Amino acid sequence: MRMRILEISVGAFILAGILALVGLALNVSGLTMSSKDDTYTVYARFENIGGLTPRSKVTMSGVMIGQVKNIDLDKDELMARVEMEIFGNVDFLSIDSSVSILTAGLLGEKYIGISVGAEEEYMQDGDYFEDTQSALVLEDLVGKFLFNEVSE
Repeated sequence: MRMRILEISVGAFILAGILALVGLALNVSGLTMSSKDDTYTVYARFENIGGLTPRSKVTMSGVMIGQVKNIDLDKDELMARVEMEIFGNVDFLSIDSSVSILTAGLLGEKYIGISVGAEEEYMQDGDYFEDTQSALVLEDLVGKFLFNEVSE
């Protein structure tokens, strides 16, 4: 009987460890079990996204306010079009807000940073950000430094 209790407790411990690892993997990857129905979609066009991927963070002042939903090529403008899902409680993004692709650390992950403008009219579902700044590509900067190319 004592051996059976020991086997059951070891099995429960292993099951708890597996569940903890699954929870950690979901948390680290940004996936959630719950669906966020209270969101709206906005778009931005960039000349170079420099490694930005779907499910990247969208932040304002360092606080996550959404995520990148999709990235595709706008055939009319010949630029990358980034589709962002913004949380519904962030309903104060003015239409003159600035959007930049930033890097966490020197070689870290790419994410989108939003700086709010001063207009009193706010972004709605399906609107486009007009003021965008593309990603800085480290290889381009090193190449310009090595070959002493400065664009004016």
